[in-house]
Amino acid sequence: MSQSRSQSHENRTVGGEPGGTRILVLGGGYAGVLAAVRVARRTRRRGGRVTLVNPSDRFVERLRLHQLSTGQQLADHRLPDLLAGSGVAFVQGLAVGLDRTARTVDVDTEDGRRQLGYDTLVYALGSVTDTGAVPGAADHAFTLAGPSAAGLADRLTEVDAAAGRVAVVGAGLTGVEAATEIAETFPGLRVTLLSRDEPGPMMGDAARAYLNRGLDRLGVGVRSAVVVTKVLPTGIQVAGDLEPVPADAVVWTAGVRALPLAEQAGLAVDGQGRILVDETLRSESDPAIYAVGDAAAVRQPWGTIHGTCQSGLPTAAHAADSIGRRLRGRRPKPFRFGYIHQPVSLGRRDAVIQFTHADDSPGRWYLKGRAAVRYKELVSGSPPALFRLSRRLNVPVLMLAPGGAPLRSRRAR
Repeated sequence: MSQSRSQSHENRTVGGEPGGTRILVLGGGYAGVLAAVRVARRTRRRGGRVTLVNPSDRFVERLRLHQLSTGQQLADHRLPDLLAGSGVAFVQGLAVGLDRTARTVDVDTEDGRRQLGYDTLVYALGSVTDTGAVPGAADHAFTLAGPSAAGLADRLTEVDAAAGRVAVVGAGLTGVEAATEIAETFPGLRVTLLSRDEPGPMMGDAARAYLNRGLDRLGVGVRSAVVVTKVLPTGIQVAGDLEPVPADAVVWTAGVRALPLAEQAGLAVDGQGRILVDETLRSESDPAIYAVGDAAAVRQPWGTIHGTCQSGLPTAAHAADSIGRRLRGRRPKPFRFGYIHQPVSLGRRDAVIQFTHADDSPGRWYLKGRAAVRYKELVSGSPPALFRLSRRLNVPVLMLAPGGAPLRSRRAR
């Protein structure tokens, strides 16, 4: 059989028997896995055949990458196990091309390139740390994702043996978690957190003060209101400083960007490469494609959602429900979402949780100390259990995050 005929046969049959609606999900992160499991359940009686594509067969808990970067052992969740019993087929491979006219995706696997066809595509490829904005960051800085996180763990062990210096760039929640985790795991290191903003800038005064006390307790130095202009092999150049800030290891957490596949395929995207979607999370430029999680620019009455697991899971559930409703000839509902919290760990034994208004602006209440540690662990550990539960029933979106009814922000009131 020729390659073209073989690929055509595969396009008709991947994910189940010939016939039915082919639903292809790209990305096996929080949003991708939930979207795949939920849409399989939502479309099973209508002949939905769902396939999930991901480069690794391991489910990466992004909420715990700061732990992985310090050499801690995490639970080994495998995608085939999480998908077992859901009816979702799994293909391990990297999506490298999207042909919207033919409705096919090119996937590089260990056995060579495959071409998978779809009738409906769920784009859940997430985002990556943006190391391209500052010279030298891509060459000399570590990130908390993929092989770089494992390499960082090895490098930190080396630097710790020499009582060296570590610089963490970016003082958002990811940067704070990375700095405190490193400082607690390697108390002999001198850790500095550098950013344009003060640490935890989105938090209220009381929660932010507690966060700063946690940084002080762990010996993390803070330099705010600085602009990093270049990353060097041995440090960081800051605007206005004659000498670089010395660092034996640099961790980059400043800014994220979506993967380029969507833009390369001609989909309408925003300035961060996220797919522009309508109120049902369908691409504004291609009705066969839905985008969820960090890969989607989801607009709400109070603004555009920023990528987190907190918002990613509800987008995944809503997209799956929208696909199911359209297959049944029903009109999908508009997506509505509001934030409830900003959880941040300060090492393994401390944390602070800022509760928020719908638009992520800080509310009056916050949680700290051991109670916050337990809360944060519950949040971080819940997705695998949610995936398994979703194989058997449709978990209400309201249980994932507030999102069933329009929510007004504090600024809108």
